[in-house]
Amino acid sequence: MGVTAHFAARVSACALVVLAACAPPEAEAPVAKTVSLRMTGSPPQATVTIDDILVGQLNVVAARGVAMPVGVHHISVEAPGFLPWDKEVKARDAAVKVEAVLEKIPD
Repeated sequence: MGVTAHFAARVSACALVVLAACAPPEAEAPVAKTVSLRMTGSPPQATVTIDDILVGQLNVVAARGVAMPVGVHHISVEAPGFLPWDKEVKARDAAVKVEAVLEKIPD
C-alpha cells in the first residue's frame, strides 16, 4: 500500500471513531407493559408458580403482588396435603385479581 493510500485508510478509520463517538446514543429498548397480579387465598405457605416459574409463597405474593407482562399466563398454587389449584389468566390493562383457596386432600 502506498503512502497516500495508507494515509487515506488511517484518516477513514479515525473518522469512523469520531463519528461513533459523536453519534446519538442508541434508543433504549421499549419496556414491556406489565399488569399487577393481586392474589388472596389459603393456605398461606402454598407455593405460587406463574408460567412454570416459582414466584414464592402465597402469603408473600398476596402482600406484595407480582408484575406480569401483558398476555395470557398460567398460575399454579400447591401445598402439601392439598389438591393443586390451576388457572389461566389474561393480563390486559387493569390489575388481575385471583383467589386461590386450596382444598385439603380427603382422608
